[in-house]
Amino acid sequence: MRIAFLVDTFPVISETFIVNQIVGLINRGHDIHIYTKNRGNMSKYHTDITKYNLLEKTTLLEQAPRSYLWRLIKGFGLFITNFHKAPLAFLYSFNFLKYGKKALSLRLMYSIVQMLESEPYDIIHCQFGMHGLEGMLYRDIGALKGKLITSFRGYDISYYLQEEGNDVYDELLLKGDFFLANCEFFRQRAIKLGCDPKKIVVHGSGIDCSRFIFQTRNITPGETIQIATTGRLVEKKGIEYAIRAIAKVAEFQPNVEFKIIGDGPLKEHFEQVIQELNIGDKVQLLGWMNQKEIIEVLNKTHIFVAPSVTASDGNQDAPVNTLKEAMAMGLPVVSTFHGGIPELVKDGVSGFLVPEKDETAIAEKLIYLIEHPEIWSSMGSSGREYVEAHYDINNLNDELERIYHQVSIDKLPTVSETVRTYSLTPQ
Repeated sequence: MRIAFLVDTFPVISETFIVNQIVGLINRGHDIHIYTKNRGNMSKYHTDITKYNLLEKTTLLEQAPRSYLWRLIKGFGLFITNFHKAPLAFLYSFNFLKYGKKALSLRLMYSIVQMLESEPYDIIHCQFGMHGLEGMLYRDIGALKGKLITSFRGYDISYYLQEEGNDVYDELLLKGDFFLANCEFFRQRAIKLGCDPKKIVVHGSGIDCSRFIFQTRNITPGETIQIATTGRLVEKKGIEYAIRAIAKVAEFQPNVEFKIIGDGPLKEHFEQVIQELNIGDKVQLLGWMNQKEIIEVLNKTHIFVAPSVTASDGNQDAPVNTLKEAMAMGLPVVSTFHGGIPELVKDGVSGFLVPEKDETAIAEKLIYLIEHPEIWSSMGSSGREYVEAHYDINNLNDELERIYHQVSIDKLPTVSETVRTYSLTPQ
């Protein structure tokens, strides 16, 4: 099949799940094309980007200049040199009565220039709801052709709704051919927005379990207890509550270290919090790391924490991929009753869940784990077993391929709520 992926930025080190899908489809013999608005940071990226020459499969969409005068001048040149490729698509892109500011600002015209000579696709897969809206426009005006599938992944169906309103996806939910949600929590939200339950199934974000080697966690007397987290340094990840929890833990157990892998706008704030709590010798901000570097840190870690919270802008998490990776490696975890996380972590079995924004509860569970290292092994084994059963990328890519096939022939895949596997019987 010919498959187009629509993304905002590519590659993005925090969006390994997209690379995993692309690579899995390439390995299954499919022809993949990636359309993106922005080129990602190439100083840190997944090794599969180069292994599979994904940049050669990526088309960077034309962006309208900020200067409106230069936008008009350059746009006239693009029109003259490209109009013959798809006259109707060009004309439709100027229809401001239907497409509003996107047409009037010429941004819609600019964005389609790189698509005009593309052959029809079997599937146009839009990663995140906002790109589903764009994919719908591109298909409406004839710049792209194919069945439209949109994945809802988190901020697109939490924060974005708060910003744009609950009706922002109304047209997409009617025109889109099929939808995926990365957890039941967000599937139910899409249904409440008006999505036909028959047109949306849960399809989780997968990880390559073979890259995350399981090991039983244990500790020797006097050894420093290593705790880690991975994520962007943004409010939604709740990392400040983990930092404050570590300060409480250190009062009980001074021989502890907390490693934070990631970067983001809250870095300076976290540095101030660490200084105020006088735990600079306990907490390390390691910055961005690639997958290999993250694995090296987690191999030496005893406990993983992922304290996600609902941000003030409404942003929420699905089952966090970094949690899946830690669980696959046998780490007991501490996370929160938040978004889709309870679909991943079974409280008291593969880890502990606590209320959002409760640093005391985080500290209590960390202390409990420190006091009871004998349960690390069973928690780690339960976590690995669950991740392998529900989030292994090879199984999920097999499912994705079958979903694509069914949608391409106008058959709707269905999901069994009992076993969460796909039934591919014709509807």
